[in-house]
Amino acid sequence: MNVSKFFKSFNYAIEGIFTATKEQNLRFHLVSALVVVIAGFYTGLSTTEWLILILVMALVIGTEMVNSAIERVVDLASPEIHPLAKQAKDIAAGAVLVFAVASVIIGLLIFLPKWF
Repeated sequence: MNVSKFFKSFNYAIEGIFTATKEQNLRFHLVSALVVVIAGFYTGLSTTEWLILILVMALVIGTEMVNSAIERVVDLASPEIHPLAKQAKDIAAGAVLVFAVASVIIGLLIFLPKWF
């Protein structure tokens, strides 16, 4: 294994994260995650609840990043408007929505019993 290549791959990944933070939707998810973390500290969540929330936040943010990557690849491959390109982008966005809605439900199931 080439150690230099291995560490370069981390730099590429970090660069990808910074590039993705330019996306409005990803910034919204990051701010939402920050709000959840702050609320979690004030609520006094258990280790299991933290693990669930961290996993859910990572899934939403990761899915949003994959969605952004898919959108860029589709735009590169099909610069003109094409029905299949639109479907690919819509499906990827739909996947983010599924995870985001599930994360809201999970958050409510964790926080509401503690607050009320």
